[in-house]
Amino acid sequence: MGSGNKRASWSGSLAFVLAAAASAIGLGNLWRFPYLAAQYGGGLFIVIYLALVVTLGFTLMLTEIAIGRKTQQSQLTAYSKLNGAWGFVGIVATIVPLFITPYYCVIGGWVLYYLKAYAVMAFTGVAPMGEAAAESGAFFSGFISAPFAPFGYGMIFVLACAGVIVLGVKNGIEKSNLVMMPILFLMAVAISVYVVCLPGSGDGLRYYLMPNLDSVTVNGHFSLAMMGKTILGAMGQMFYSLSLAMGIMITYGSYMKKEDSIEGSVRRIEVFDTIIAVVAGLMIIPVVYMFAVKTGVTPELLAKHGGDAAAATKAAVHSAMNAGPGLMFITLPKVFATLGAGGAWIGLAFFLLVTFAAATSAISLFEACVASVCDLLHLERKAATFFTAAMLMFLATFSALGYGPWGDITLFKMQFLDFFDFVTNCALMPIVATATCIFVGWVLTPKAVIDEVEEGGRKFRSRGLYVVMVKFIAPAFMIAILVSEICRAFKIGGWSI
Repeated sequence: MGSGNKRASWSGSLAFVLAAAASAIGLGNLWRFPYLAAQYGGGLFIVIYLALVVTLGFTLMLTEIAIGRKTQQSQLTAYSKLNGAWGFVGIVATIVPLFITPYYCVIGGWVLYYLKAYAVMAFTGVAPMGEAAAESGAFFSGFISAPFAPFGYGMIFVLACAGVIVLGVKNGIEKSNLVMMPILFLMAVAISVYVVCLPGSGDGLRYYLMPNLDSVTVNGHFSLAMMGKTILGAMGQMFYSLSLAMGIMITYGSYMKKEDSIEGSVRRIEVFDTIIAVVAGLMIIPVVYMFAVKTGVTPELLAKHGGDAAAATKAAVHSAMNAGPGLMFITLPKVFATLGAGGAWIGLAFFLLVTFAAATSAISLFEACVASVCDLLHLERKAATFFTAAMLMFLATFSALGYGPWGDITLFKMQFLDFFDFVTNCALMPIVATATCIFVGWVLTPKAVIDEVEEGGRKFRSRGLYVVMVKFIAPAFMIAILVSEICRAFKIGGWSI
């Protein structure tokens, strides 16, 4: 990928689909999708999510892939190649993975630490988290506040990803996905089958899969505001889950062969991503539901809800399904501790699955950064990988130590990791997506993307849907996500998605 070298390419459409799906299937699917589904009506949320994936998600992903294949460039230089005045979008789009990858690798280091802990428990019987399930919270806080351990495990994760990247598109990214993706999928299915077969899981399954209109009602009446929250929650999850506006799909699209179908590939990626998201809910929600009912419905909580057992149960489940890292690193270890002797093995299998999910997403984020360095500085892949790894390790230091030695330092009252997450997820990504839709819909015109999709005489079956979405609906939805995320972050107007 250096100056004068032919650009790397996938070996075929399956390799591209696996790589793009591997990017999409990350930590957000495993902790955020189950939480949001539990909070916003179970099956109702899933139906809305699916509708958004096949319309809005399809439009945004197809646009990015087509831009990448058309320009044969990473996101940094792709926009300027199409229109010099819009090169700023590529710069902002490059800042996104440059900021996300370091803290994502730090969280990947947390996963490695838990994987090691459960391996010790499973194979030796020693319990690093303590005998009591409640001690898992202290185990987590003690680790992330340690002076060196979070940094060390984060650096191991960065170097592991760099080792894959330096091998190249075919020998590194493609081959690693051919190993990790099938294992990830089989483990997810196996764990979900185990959970579904547990005695008492039926109530949790119904809570997850059955549409619950209570989430869109207030005092028994339909609430437009609550429906709006549900749609925005599903829209935000779809947006982040599919790895949109991170430069990944443009970069991966630039490695795509002209004879491969963009439309067909996008549809397959959507299927892979959605299956894993739904299966993640099957793995997590039933056991967390049982745990919450068993330990969380206290006399005090019942009294608080006037003796209404259903309301108390709902409150306990919402508390247990705490969004973010708390669900994975605190709540689930407590759940595993209640499963008896097999709990350590289930925890080991789960965190091995999470390790693969984190690695596949981190590798794609890393590659978006490396590709930008290659295109900008015309470096060979090895040099670009080393240069990028050094940058990422430096930036990761802030997130790794932000809950420990540097815990007193905050940016806008946020720890470093939370700040980087806010800047990228709540601000830059919606801005990039909105600008991309305006650029393609009104400046470049949809014809440029349509021509790329129809390369080689292919028929673009969703052409009409695409034009309407990219010109009108997608920009409006992206602005809505931007506004809602900022309101949520700063607690404006009661937003708490």
